[in-house]
Formats: sequence, C-alpha cells, structure tokens
Amino acid sequence: MNAKIKVGIVGATGYTGVELLRLLTTHPNVEVTAVTSRGEAGIAIADYFPSLRGIYDLVFQTPDVAGLEQCDMVFFATPNGVAMKEAPELLAKNVRIIDLSADFRIQDIPTWEQWYGMTHACPDIVPQAVYGLCEMNCEAITQAQIVANPGCYPTCVSLPLLPLLRQGHLKTNMPLIADCKSGVSGAGRKGNVSSLLCEAGDNFKAYGIGGHRHLPEIKQTINSLQADVAEGFVFVPHLTPMIRGMHATVYLHLNDNINPYEILSDFYQDSPFVDVMKPGSTPETRSVRGANICRLSVQQAPQSRLWVVLSVIDNLVKGAAGQAVQNMNIMFGFDERLGLQAAPLLP
Repeated sequence: MNAKIKVGIVGATGYTGVELLRLLTTHPNVEVTAVTSRGEAGIAIADYFPSLRGIYDLVFQTPDVAGLEQCDMVFFATPNGVAMKEAPELLAKNVRIIDLSADFRIQDIPTWEQWYGMTHACPDIVPQAVYGLCEMNCEAITQAQIVANPGCYPTCVSLPLLPLLRQGHLKTNMPLIADCKSGVSGAGRKGNVSSLLCEAGDNFKAYGIGGHRHLPEIKQTINSLQADVAEGFVFVPHLTPMIRGMHATVYLHLNDNINPYEILSDFYQDSPFVDVMKPGSTPETRSVRGANICRLSVQQAPQSRLWVVLSVIDNLVKGAAGQAVQNMNIMFGFDERLGLQAAPLLP
C-alpha cells in the first residue's frame, strides 16, 4: 500500500502526542488531518508547540468535530479510560486504531479493572486488540484493526527476555528481577509535584514497589511465552533526574549450557530497531535518545550462574510514539522503518 493514509491523533498535547507529530513529519505515506484536545481546542499546533512551527498548520479540535471517522488510522495518546469509550464507534466505521494508553493491553478484564480502578467500557473489544510489541506479534499486527501499544517499562523489559522465554530457557521457580529506571517524561505532561524540577532534579528514588500498573502487563507477556516463570518476577521502577530515557537491568537464571548472547543475536539479526551489542557492553540511555531503538547487552555476574541483561530505550519513542508508528507501518504494509530512521541525538 503506497498511497498516503489520513491520520488523526486524539490527545495530541501530551509528550507522546507531540512525539507522534514529530515522527510523522518525515513519513512519506502519512498525512496528519486531525489533532484533538478538549482543553486546547481552537489553538494552532504551531502556537502550542513552537518546535513544529512551519510544519503543521492544523488547529486542535474537540473529538466530536475533528472528523476522526474519515481517518484511516487514529492514534489515542490519551489518559487511561478515554480510548475504551471512543474506540467502538471508530472501529464500527472501519477506522484502524493504535491505543497508547493501557485500555486494551491486558486481556483479563478483572485484572485490568483491579489495577486501573475503573470499569472497562468495552470488554467485548479487548479480545480483538493485538498487543503491539512489534518484535513479538508482527504477523498478528498486519491483520489487526486495533493495536494496544505496549507501555514503556514492558517494552524495555520484554525485548531482552522475548527470545529466551520463547525458547524456554529461563529456569522455573527461580527469581526473575527487573530493576528499572525512567526519565521524568514517563510521568506525562500533567501537573504533578513529584515531577517538578526541584523535586525530581538532583534526586533518585524507587517507586511503585508495592505494585506498579505495568507489572501485570509484563507478567502477561511472560506467561504467554513460558510457563512457571512469571510467579517469580519482581519489578522495581525508579525515577531518575533526566528528561527522557529508560534503563532495565534484568537478573535471570538460565538453563545450563545456554549462551544468551547467541540467542539474542540470532533472534534479532533482522530486526531494524533492536541492537544486540557485544558481550560485556553497557548500553547507555543517551545512545538511543530520540530514536526508535532498543539496545541490549548481556554478561554473566562474576563467580555466579546469574546472568545480567541490560536494555535501554527512549521511553517516548521505542517506549511509546515510535513503537506506535512502527505498529502503524506494519498494519498498513509500509516499510517498517518509515518515519523512524533518524539517528539518536548526541549530546
């Protein structure tokens, strides 16, 4: 399919919304025709986001007048609980949807309702949603009408585990620990005391130890790939004083005589957005800033059978908007790399 598709973005004033707008400026097969915001309706994109001056002449509209039903693809870059209310009407009109919130990520409705504290508005649609971890579900994504874009932590943690779990290489009944760090932009563009410069700057802390919403999402992926592993999974996120970037240090026990570097390298050799570095390397968050790339490395802890896998992504790109564009490319049969070919930013 080579003709331009019409794209709408619901909730385009957040960090993932503006990141979608930025990435789509270079996509040759996309025309952004509608951007919505209830709070900023009537304001031009160029006035709200000066970085996009001279690129977009669109004005934010409320969803009811934006003509979203005329789009081929609609991205929901909205808070949890919004997409599930608006998606059914668009799906009925054959509009394809990529939801960047958590509304369609978890297949078990009671589990979703427990973690997100609300009643799901369209549980009948959840089974139709394909989980959009591109490297895991590429074939299913090609046929999907609605894709649940994974969370940033689940992407950073799942990509290094995916090949090992799929081949059943993790030891069961052993702890699997993901020690993760995120930049402050992961909290979104809303007013929050903990995200203020004076609070988050020059500081480092763990949070969500008693239960983070991404925990059941990661466990769902683990369970789908290898039995009896998810029960030993421990996930501890941390907030770091940087704007964007995510780092996962995953501690795991593998079956004997397994070379994880070879398995990861073979599995991802044709994946354009996963870079498996040489054993002993230590990937840095700055090496993926602004790019749709996950860099991985693996090494064995000294004098131990414990393996350490390191994973870095930009939480706003491969962890959100970039993966969403990658999913769109797969859904419409475009080259998977379109709109995503920019090199990382340095410094």
